[in-house]
Amino acid sequence: MALIHPSPWRIEAAALVALALPMIAGNIAWSAIAATDLLLLGRLGAEAVAAGALAINLFHALLLFGMGLVTAASPLIASERGRRRHSVRDVRRTVHQTLRAATLFVIPAWAILWQSEAILLAMGQDADLAHGAGRLMRGLQWALLPFLGFTTLRTFIAALERPVWGLLIMLAAIPFNILAGWALIFGHLGFPPLGLFGAGLASTASSCFLFFGLLAVILIDRRFRRYWLVGRFWTRDRERHRQVWALGLPIAITLGFETTVFNASALLMGLIDRDSLAAHAVAIQIAALVFMVPMGIGQAATIRVGLAYGRHDRAGVGRAGWLALFLGTGFACCAALALILMPRTLVSAFLDLHDPANARTVQLAVSFLAVAALFQLVDAAQAVGAGVLRGVQDTRVPMIFAMIGYWLVGIGVGAILAFPLRMAGLGIWLGLAAGLGSVAILLVTRWSLRERLGLV
Repeated sequence: MALIHPSPWRIEAAALVALALPMIAGNIAWSAIAATDLLLLGRLGAEAVAAGALAINLFHALLLFGMGLVTAASPLIASERGRRRHSVRDVRRTVHQTLRAATLFVIPAWAILWQSEAILLAMGQDADLAHGAGRLMRGLQWALLPFLGFTTLRTFIAALERPVWGLLIMLAAIPFNILAGWALIFGHLGFPPLGLFGAGLASTASSCFLFFGLLAVILIDRRFRRYWLVGRFWTRDRERHRQVWALGLPIAITLGFETTVFNASALLMGLIDRDSLAAHAVAIQIAALVFMVPMGIGQAATIRVGLAYGRHDRAGVGRAGWLALFLGTGFACCAALALILMPRTLVSAFLDLHDPANARTVQLAVSFLAVAALFQLVDAAQAVGAGVLRGVQDTRVPMIFAMIGYWLVGIGVGAILAFPLRMAGLGIWLGLAAGLGSVAILLVTRWSLRERLGLV
């Protein structure tokens, strides 16, 4: 009988996993694109890795802010489909206004990124590293708009519960990015060797590949074509535009707090020494790769919770949210074990372990990964917790939680441990763990009290 009439929990679990797996794989593919950039820069030397880390951290601060803004499309489309399964016009309105919001954000962001070298110098970074980061940014900053456009389109197809095309396009972008980086950084296929500037240009080319590739799929595939996303794009829709900003801006600020904590940690590492900064860049890249899994689960949970929220199904909201939290924290336990058991193997993907010049950088990276293993559980809980709350369109209070946890706790504890208590880079990583833990507790507690707080 159980096979004939599966329980609602089993049905929800199957739907959540079916949606989460392609999104997780897509996130890993995105992280792999960034990792290939770092791997290619590693062939230029540790100084190129350090300069690249500064540029990429600054770029990602604005990129993730923009991604938070366009993430508003996910709960909006999901709740609309929960109310009316075959809605077309309102889904198209949301996509159009999200793309318009992204364009408005990118224009001032480009002006900021153009001044990257001056910004890094004002922050006290090494002049040579700041110059190298500025060169990379002159090629990288133009990736911002096409990548946000791709993120919006990927959110659209995911909210329709058809995320596989986004994954396939991202997988195709990995070899494209490697080829572009190899050609532009080192001077192959008729291109001059452009070094750091070439790395930035390669990333911009890859972002354009992502956007136009997915757009082509949406215009060709009959399941997406009926939404006709290219039609009436510039039609003004103040109400939906306001909804995108009202829901997306707190998400963007939340991601901004989270991202700038890691960016600030990189800047603090730069104040210690170059080896610490290079080790931090490697360890963060590995931790970010692991984080793609709970991030994907959280993205899927936003859609599943949003669908139940749109049809006013309180029990469905609870099932989707608790299953996502269980799945995310379960994976985190496995990830922590891998970081503890094979840190040097992971670091070897980025640095030559047998080169004496890298010995101290490798040692520091391994110690940072030990701390990363400790905070896997809370990192997964805060990522999925934020996702389930977005599904019920609760974004403002989580934004306050992020400010308190990431900056007051995370940076505060990290700076005290690193400098007055002389724990250096290890202290900064322990501060990050404390910040993530406090945010996780606050978010999961709010989710537990969602009905009492009137969120559903």
